[in-house]
Amino acid sequence: MRLTAHSSKDLTGTLAVPGDKSISHRAIMFGTLAVGETHITGLLEGDDVLATAAACRAMGATVTRVGDGEWRVDGVGVGGLKTPEAPLDFGNSGTGVRLVMGLVAGHNITATFIGDESLSKRPMGRIVTPLSQMGAEFQSREGGRLPITLKGAEHPLPITYASPVASAQVKSAVLLAGLNAPGQTTVIEPAPTRDHTERMLRAFGATVTSEAGPNGEQVVCVTGQPNLSPCPIAVPGDPSSAAFPVVAALLTPGSDITVTGITLNAHRAGLYTTLQEMGGNIEMLNAREEGGEPVADLRVRYSALTGVEVPGDRVPSMIDEYPILAVAASFAKGPTTMRGAEELRVKESDRIAATVAGLEANGVSYEEFEDGMIVHGCRTDTTTGAVPGGGLVITHHDHRIAMSFLVMGLAAQNPVTVDDDAMIATSFPSFVPLMQELGATLHLENDA
Repeated sequence: MRLTAHSSKDLTGTLAVPGDKSISHRAIMFGTLAVGETHITGLLEGDDVLATAAACRAMGATVTRVGDGEWRVDGVGVGGLKTPEAPLDFGNSGTGVRLVMGLVAGHNITATFIGDESLSKRPMGRIVTPLSQMGAEFQSREGGRLPITLKGAEHPLPITYASPVASAQVKSAVLLAGLNAPGQTTVIEPAPTRDHTERMLRAFGATVTSEAGPNGEQVVCVTGQPNLSPCPIAVPGDPSSAAFPVVAALLTPGSDITVTGITLNAHRAGLYTTLQEMGGNIEMLNAREEGGEPVADLRVRYSALTGVEVPGDRVPSMIDEYPILAVAASFAKGPTTMRGAEELRVKESDRIAATVAGLEANGVSYEEFEDGMIVHGCRTDTTTGAVPGGGLVITHHDHRIAMSFLVMGLAAQNPVTVDDDAMIATSFPSFVPLMQELGATLHLENDA
């Protein structure tokens, strides 16, 4: 259904966002590869992670929900996966499908991968290429798109793979396949990407090294055929989900909110650094470490923002946050330049095209490039820079596009409507009620 955001003010309160999606996926997968029972708390119970849980269950693990965000996984060990009886349906989850392909590729089993309309359009070739070198065989539609039938390697080969793209999904898929290969499997990525896979594998007992190369590349190695031991996982709050209430508070006059327990892993916190450079009043409080991840609470207050140029080397640490950054930039003074993010063209939607279309529908000036955009902010010396708003945004089944432009509507001069709210449940099922508790005005179209 269509969902409309109306001008709001004085967003206040303390909230906890859902558990980090990247860590939630991995906690279930690594619990599946351990021998014994892994206890997980704070798990994100969105559609994407539930699809990963169903896939691991279909391949032999016992995956059980025992309470709100509390799960137990009784694993089968490295090499112990079984062939699933039915296709593995990943819905809209690009992370889930690509990482589980890595799991299957390193086992002598066969599985068929399917997804929704959006996921079925996304290219999988970047995963197929290295996993094929390790001995896996693939049958797919043209362009390496779903549905894909994957026959895992009978004797998986350790490889050294120089990835042409800086992608945590590619890196993780290869490392997961390498767990059941003898010797060392190495991934060389052109720039460092989020390191949740490496951190969690070490916590489960694998030998993983990561070091910088001479030209800025990152070299990551895993030693194959380890005996993984269960490890309790406390999933911290998702910084990508926290981005929406954080930006809403920065843009909405009179706001003062606290978001608790967010992971500020250096490979994930690029948005917050950028917002602070724009003048955003964001305080990091109660810094601590939980489950091997750096964690803090964020206090956020309304701020007058100024446009910036985002450094190219920061892109991997904020690739999922470009749509919400574009919304923040719309309310800033001057231009904000975001380049080097061609990866956005192959996300849940073409996020560059979807974002600039949303900007145009709401009266914001922009320049579009193949690898990003420049957003010309609406704030001047004499105005607070409210965006005109009033537009209908086509989400293309993309949860981040939907939530980003709903945030825009909370501070725009006129309401902003998104064409479909259903996909928000993939990553942030509680988005609407949590925002309403802070004071945001959000209505389904038939309730407005």
